[in-house]
Amino acid sequence: MLRNLFGNIQPVVKNLLIINALFFLATIVFLRRDVDLIGELGVFYPDSVFFKPYQLATHFFMHGGFRHILFNMIALVVFGNMLERVWGAKKFLMFFFATALGAAAIHIIASGVQIHQITGSFFPLAENVDLSNLSRADIEQLRQLLNGPAVGASGAIYGLIVGAAMLFPNTELHIYGVIPIKMKWLATLAIAYDVISVYQNSPEDHTAHFAHLGGALIGFVIVYFWRKKGTNFY
Repeated sequence: MLRNLFGNIQPVVKNLLIINALFFLATIVFLRRDVDLIGELGVFYPDSVFFKPYQLATHFFMHGGFRHILFNMIALVVFGNMLERVWGAKKFLMFFFATALGAAAIHIIASGVQIHQITGSFFPLAENVDLSNLSRADIEQLRQLLNGPAVGASGAIYGLIVGAAMLFPNTELHIYGVIPIKMKWLATLAIAYDVISVYQNSPEDHTAHFAHLGGALIGFVIVYFWRKKGTNFY
């Protein structure tokens, strides 16, 4: 099954796999030379001293560990192949980048709302807001929001999952090769997990759930309007 799956990879999906693998290997190599590529290429909140505009275009090629990139790349192959076969290379690539950038934008907006709730400003550092009255918990949360980089293709992957679910809602996948589930329910469960995680707001959870939800939202909107224009996906 894996041989069939990886033996029929579409061109854009294959190139995205290669790029992500190269970035991951570069992260390991440079870390041994005390160069933190995640800190350079992950995306920070715009008010952070570490923010660089180019990070918006590099963060979704970076991953925080082997498990992170493994799951994202498997999902890219599974759902990306489905979509690229239907849309073709150009349209699929546009969809991938739109969901990745949209996920980053919504993650940044959500971070800004949280920062505003703590400090009363969306840009407390740039506006020299007095932070001396904040509690230790608020300071720690603010530090994480400003200085914690977001990395990974997960936002775009959620867009792919939603796109595949809209095009092929009743197509069955087998989780771990055993548990059958239809695409529409897989997408629903994935989104529900992130909604619950956002609501719980655990301090130990550093996953960018708003990025996941943002990618899913952008993916839904794009496919909705493409279908509304009369594009026949079946």
